[in-house]
Amino acid sequence: MNNFVTVGMKFPEFRKKAVVSIEKDKEFKTLGSEDLAGKWSVMFWWPKDFTFVCPTEIAEFNKNYANFQDRDTQLIGASTDSEFVHLAWRKDHNDLRELKFPMLADTSKSLAEELGILTDGEKVAYRATFIIDPQGIVRWVSINDLGVGRNVAEVLRVLDALQTDELCPCNWTKGQETLTQKKAKEAASAA
Repeated sequence: MNNFVTVGMKFPEFRKKAVVSIEKDKEFKTLGSEDLAGKWSVMFWWPKDFTFVCPTEIAEFNKNYANFQDRDTQLIGASTDSEFVHLAWRKDHNDLRELKFPMLADTSKSLAEELGILTDGEKVAYRATFIIDPQGIVRWVSINDLGVGRNVAEVLRVLDALQTDELCPCNWTKGQETLTQKKAKEAASAA
């Protein structure tokens, strides 16, 4: 990975096919940068369809879909496989049939390359997760090696912290006091 998109950078412009359904004639939709505008977004990448760790992650994101919706955040899964491979996998795998979010197909590998998340050699995507704010700025990036699945609860925790727009201490979770709130209380009690 020579160049990569990281925190504080604009998420790259893109236009890609995605699988949004397994219903005949409603399977595909084109998604692009304009679909991210004005909304919080989480885009997570996996290396290959029809593999072993990937469906566990995709299914866990799907189980938490309502949690992302509660945070007004759109969820997009992505890999360098084609939309046709995505569709076949969704139809074949019980845990993927009822996905509520799109599976983006970066067949040209152009977006994954621009993000800097392609492996050497085979050029598949690492397990990368991007949290993008409503202005299109990357606010969090996490990249796991190919053999290690990510923690969806941690993605939600970080999203919650970012959406407070306040200082959040180590291990902070939604509902706990932020450092900003604590300082404001201390200042008020000292006055």
